[in-house]
Order: sequence, then C-alpha cells, then structure tokens
Amino acid sequence: MTGSQASDAELIAGLPRKPELMGVLYERHAPAVFRYLARRAGRPVAEDLLSEVFIAALSAFPRVEAHDSGSALPWLYGIGLNVLRRHFRQQQLTRSVTRDFAMDWDAVDDRLDAWAERGRLRAALAVLTDSDRELLLLVGWEGLSQAEAATALGISHGATRVRLHRARKRALSVLEKLEHGGPDAHVTTLYAKEQAS
Repeated sequence: MTGSQASDAELIAGLPRKPELMGVLYERHAPAVFRYLARRAGRPVAEDLLSEVFIAALSAFPRVEAHDSGSALPWLYGIGLNVLRRHFRQQQLTRSVTRDFAMDWDAVDDRLDAWAERGRLRAALAVLTDSDRELLLLVGWEGLSQAEAATALGISHGATRVRLHRARKRALSVLEKLEHGGPDAHVTTLYAKEQAS
C-alpha cells in the first residue's frame, strides 16, 4: 500500500520508519488546518503558523496515536491550538493588542449573510471562557465530533460533553436575549451582565 492509499492511522504508525509520510498527511489536511488557523489569526499569519504546526507534528509523532475515528485532524488541531496560543502570547509580549477572541472576523463575515449576525455571534462567544469557546468552534465550525474535539483539547469525553452543553446553553441564552432586546447596541450591556453573573 502506498502512502497516498494508507489511512491516517497507518501513516502515523509508519512515521517512525518513514518520516516522509508526513508529506501525505500535509497534503490531506493542510487546507483544513490552514482554515482553522486563518479563522483565528487571519490569513497572512496562518500561512506562517501552518508550517509551525507540521514541524511540531513531525517532532511529536513518536508520542501520538491516531484518534479512534482514524483521522489525524484532532491531533493536528490540538497542535494548531498550541501554536496559536504561543503566537498570541508572543503578540501580547511584543505589543498590547486585543486579539478579539482569537477570531478572524473577516472570515466569519464570509460565512454569515448580514453584518447584524456578526455582533450577535461576538456577543454569544464573548460570554464563554476561552476553552469553552474553542470547544464550541471545533465542533460547530471545524466539524469535529465531540470525541475528536476532546482529543484536540486534551480533555476527557465526559468533560467535553458537559462543557459543550454548557457553552451551547450560554451562547443560546445570549442570542435569545439579543433577539428580544433589539439591535447590536445592546451587545456591550449583555456582555457586561453575563460577565457579572
């Protein structure tokens, strides 16, 4: 079986003997990992970060097993999250920049139909902790299963289920309040109220 015909699990298992198999994983998953990074850090930065993800993956492969789904994406998203965290820490050290919840809002706008939705989504995500926001985005935006998201975040399946339920409930609560409370002018007030509770 050639590398291009092998499953992700087989490729990961073969990396110790054939590091060049990382190239096959790159070809398969680089577009998805790039989109993941670009939505959080912007397209220009994501181009640089993408190479960091696969360099880190190459050095980490001896400790990795493929997810039960057989996909390498949960592992790569987990590495991507660590690369993003390091990038944002470095940004904060070099200049005081608000990272706007680590989202590339222009990419969000591409997927939403109206500017009004942008404010609603910001408000809903603003009430979540960083880790709950990341979990919700991995499942809702990146399309990972709960089990795959658990692997990417390095948490248990039970914790994933509870945290995802909590994150969805809090975000939905904000969206419902906005629905009944009017336009985006109330976003700041809602955010302050949610942070106080």
